[in-house]
Amino acid sequence: MLETTISAIRPLDEAAMAAARELHGRLTKPAGSLGLLEDLSVRLAGLAGACPPPVPEPAAVAIFAGDHGVHAQGVSPWPQEVTAQMIGNFLAGGAVVNAFARQAGASVTVVDVGVANPLPVPEAPGAVDASVPRLVAASVRRGTRDLTVTAALTRDEALAAVSTGIRIADELIDAGAGILLTGDMGIGNTTPAAALIAAFTGVDALDSTGRGTGIDDPTYAHKVAVVRAALARHTPDPADPLGVLAAVGGLEHAALAGLILGAAARRTPVLLDGVIAVSAALAAAAFAPDAVGAMVAGHRSAEPGATVALRHLGLDPLIDLGLRLGEGTGALLALPVVTGAVRVLHDVATFDSAGVAEK
Repeated sequence: MLETTISAIRPLDEAAMAAARELHGRLTKPAGSLGLLEDLSVRLAGLAGACPPPVPEPAAVAIFAGDHGVHAQGVSPWPQEVTAQMIGNFLAGGAVVNAFARQAGASVTVVDVGVANPLPVPEAPGAVDASVPRLVAASVRRGTRDLTVTAALTRDEALAAVSTGIRIADELIDAGAGILLTGDMGIGNTTPAAALIAAFTGVDALDSTGRGTGIDDPTYAHKVAVVRAALARHTPDPADPLGVLAAVGGLEHAALAGLILGAAARRTPVLLDGVIAVSAALAAAAFAPDAVGAMVAGHRSAEPGATVALRHLGLDPLIDLGLRLGEGTGALLALPVVTGAVRVLHDVATFDSAGVAEK
């Protein structure tokens, strides 16, 4: 599945992008006055191979959840049981991501790719009402191994998680989604994210590691040391993205990389959330550099590694609100910006059609 998906990913369509730039030049506004929105709409035209591109709706959030063996190293003050408890909260509609998804009219799908503790609710095969969150059981294993001791995953396990993400992308797009949004849940998952970012970009662990859910100075220093130790133990090769994911990644990171690849193969935009998403995006780009064409950076996470990753990917975040929650919340807040960028190409009159004089 992975090889087939990668082979389907193509560069952006230059003719469609040229048409979008030309159209922007004829719309009733000063050239370049919409800033990054113009660049975004041009990229989305290139992704779709059409000008104007389809309006990116409806939106579907995919929250991948997993636990982490490195939690035993004391990198998070939160107990691991919170991962499963928060899945119950997602499915009950009580989390921040649910509130933002209702506001945006987006569906929410929660995917268990590696939660360690039993889930508080049985699997739901899918709701008829898209406003009701659904749970997909796709566990590869009950949490990763401790990446400071051994590889977090085997290559086969990492591949299974990537394949799950591709499958979920296909399912959501087949069900009508016009844009996918990344979500994540996993206590301790900013530690493997920091390791992934350092591995793919070459920065020091101090530059890729943040405070996650909010840790004190001694715990932060320990967390940086844990990331450094993992990188020194495994020396992951960025030219081998599956190997990097297996050595220092998480099941949700690998699945998110698959979701991004699946969206790119289907020429569907994927709106990235925070540091977990962009660490997965680095893996997706290592698998298929042209996959970056499908990526939209929803926001700049307060986690420092997110800025490092976005810079490496060449992506400009749409909003910067100091967020560090995850779940898909930042992506959902950025969704109207993406939709607005495309609406301009559909709805704004040209100087000729509106009878407005040009400069």
